[in-house]
Amino acid sequence: MRNFHMPGRSSIYSKNGMVATSHPIAAKVGLDALNAGGNAIDAALAAAFVMPICEPHMTGLFGDMFALIKTDESRKTIGLNSSGMSPKKLNSSLLRAKGMNKVPADSVHSITLPGAIKGLEKLALDHSILGLEEACAPAIYYAEKGIPVAPRVSFDWTNSANLLQGNARNFYLFDGQPPKAGQLFRAPKQAEILKLIAKNGSAEFYEGEIANDIINSLHEMGGLHTFEDLKNVECEYVDPISANIKDSKLIELPPNGQGATALLLGKILEHFDIGDLDPLGHERVHLEAEATKLAYKMRNDYIADYSFLTDNFEYFYSEENALRLANKINLRKASPSLEPLSEEVHLDTVLITAIDKDRNSVSLIFSIFHLFGSGLCSEKYGLLFHNRGAGFVLNQGHPNELLGGKRPMHTIIPAMVERNEESYLSFGVMGGQYQPTGHIRLLSNLLDYSMDLQQAIDLPRSFADTTGLILETGYSDKIASSLSQMGHNIIRPISPLGGAQAILTDHSDDTLIGGSDPRKDGCAIGY
Repeated sequence: MRNFHMPGRSSIYSKNGMVATSHPIAAKVGLDALNAGGNAIDAALAAAFVMPICEPHMTGLFGDMFALIKTDESRKTIGLNSSGMSPKKLNSSLLRAKGMNKVPADSVHSITLPGAIKGLEKLALDHSILGLEEACAPAIYYAEKGIPVAPRVSFDWTNSANLLQGNARNFYLFDGQPPKAGQLFRAPKQAEILKLIAKNGSAEFYEGEIANDIINSLHEMGGLHTFEDLKNVECEYVDPISANIKDSKLIELPPNGQGATALLLGKILEHFDIGDLDPLGHERVHLEAEATKLAYKMRNDYIADYSFLTDNFEYFYSEENALRLANKINLRKASPSLEPLSEEVHLDTVLITAIDKDRNSVSLIFSIFHLFGSGLCSEKYGLLFHNRGAGFVLNQGHPNELLGGKRPMHTIIPAMVERNEESYLSFGVMGGQYQPTGHIRLLSNLLDYSMDLQQAIDLPRSFADTTGLILETGYSDKIASSLSQMGHNIIRPISPLGGAQAILTDHSDDTLIGGSDPRKDGCAIGY
């Protein structure tokens, strides 16, 4: 339990339903869907459609989406991969011939096809009660009327406004300047898109007037995308992957996402008595950093579009591999930082989780990759084009090499946890590269230290990446000094590490417990 003398927030408790996401209006829209008779999928859909208005730098209609859902009918967790492929005419050799060694994140060649709308429609058709039109209605209202820019959104907008290019500066700047907190952001052209989708489904987006705006705009920028590419975008249900960690089962999506990295990291750390360490001490930070380097090196070498992986991918997060890697960790000395990646990395995204009275649950993550995606947008509707194609590498023969009609390695990962074969946690930790480490840090806070859910989210974070060891300011200079003496290059970031949204089910009294990251502007709310 938190110290009530100190600033902070409590976990949220409710019985009938709950929604958690990074913007309060989106959370309220999701809760309204539950109160209107919808289920958890309805809540997540309504929140997802409004999030591009709440956080346009993080997500948008021209993005990708992944989801894990568990329904009261099957009690089985299923996954949905709604990430788009590269244009069929684009491949690594074309870019290598131009002298490139990576896909430029601000170029038209980083723009893969958008999968999110296809996936959101699929969820509405297969699992919702209220349907697609009702899911779009709040977003249409807010796109027309506007949403006041939240403080964290304003902070990110200001720090990334320089990424906006060309016509995007007209749609996403205010007289050439990023908005201040409280300024109203409207997107009437997106309201027009949503009205068409609500009435006629995703075909309006992938084949109709909107498709004309997309493809014509991309061609003007030198893109190789075709109407056929866009028309052929599909999403697919996939079987989740999982690993037992302590007395719990962590459930992730298979590649092309990086969920297997979280499984491997969790299995590596199982070989150490983390619970015996100070939760904020340098020993824990060091151990997590070293395990992260090993797990992410495996990720960088192997994770790609599933159809391009070897037959024995299960070895990646196996007990055998985890033990092999755990034996490489020196508990007193830092290993070298990871080699710089040839693919681009990103900072953040949006995650929505919802659970209803029947205990249907969903964890849905929805992103345009970098802040403001590629920085480019469509001419008529102002659709920000994501740059997920910057997740490819150009190395010939690499599993994640850019090829036409292929999905890139994805950083965004939703997650669920089961205990005793019952749902325990629906969650996600945003933050791009950080997400696998964030998943395991949050789970460790709960399982190793028996923390309250909100406390587990609030706890200061660290992350070993290619630049060194990132320490949030919640870690003292004394801890930083101890880690530096172990050989870590300490970095104090301008922005905090990621954000988290989580709902825990307490089966002892059938109560929902929600938490939302104070690093963002959102909340968990229930009824």
